Amino acid sequence: MSKYYYLIAGLPNISFDDSKLPYTVSGFKEELGNYLSDADGQLLNLFTLKFDNENLLEQIQHPGYDPDTRGRFTYEEFNELLEGLKNEREEEKPFTNKNKRFPPYFETFARAFLKADEKEEKLPVLWEDYLSALYYAYAMKSKNEFVAKWFELNLNIKNILIAITCRKYKWDRSGVVGDNPAAHKIRTSNARDFDLGDSLEYLPAVFRIAEESDLLQRERRIDLLRWEWLEDVTVYKTFEIENVLVYFLKLEMMERWATLNKEAGERSFRQLVGAMKKGSDNVLEEFKRNNKK
Repeated sequence: MSKYYYLIAGLPNISFDDSKLPYTVSGFKEELGNYLSDADGQLLNLFTLKFDNENLLEQIQHPGYDPDTRGRFTYEEFNELLEGLKNEREEEKPFTNKNKRFPPYFETFARAFLKADEKEEKLPVLWEDYLSALYYAYAMKSKNEFVAKWFELNLNIKNILIAITCRKYKWDRSGVVGDNPAAHKIRTSNARDFDLGDSLEYLPAVFRIAEESDLLQRERRIDLLRWEWLEDVTVYKTFEIENVLVYFLKLEMMERWATLNKEAGERSFRQLVGAMKKGSDNVLEEFKRNNKK
């Protein structure tokens, strides 16, 4: 794996509370194109797929959507994927993912959506949850230990918070996604700590975050937990790709908080509630109805 002495040595120091960004996420990603090896560039692409996921979901539900430029794939490429899969269904013409350009879970998701749309069916979970589960499963297969652990961390945090809220309101846990050992326990265990007390050192911190009533502060504390986890992980990886990826992830958090306001924080929380609700067409209304029970 490549070393990045000059790149990392030249990066400005950043901290969680900084309000001024040394780069935008898009600008830093473009800059990295001048440095990263092909293999390390593929690792970076795993992180930017989160933007492509959002773009794919929007494009398939609202054709003509203008993609987030932080993703890799263009409107034309998404359209090529979707039209190819539609032709596969209508004309029995197998779709070919040329040069494996698209990650395989894109096809899995799009096929399922198109099939359900044709038959006017609904998944037992929200479409974004299904896509998220596919994404985490794909990224957690990375041979890079840091990358795999980062995605597992985020999956576990999301699932624990969902399960805590579901338990509070006596909802089912269909919004818990993933197939890792922690997800299975979170989905089925009735223990207060979901039988994870001995395996996840950050579990107490997540439980404390779940008690936070201020939605914006809750989001901020989740990011602070992630930031501190990143700080601990890279102590012995000073000039390796892991530190470059950590810088990218920290920059992404800083950029989000530079633009996040209370309205955006509440919208993010409503999306979290939506992940807990089985087959919800109107997340906010269903959330209100359940709280009146």
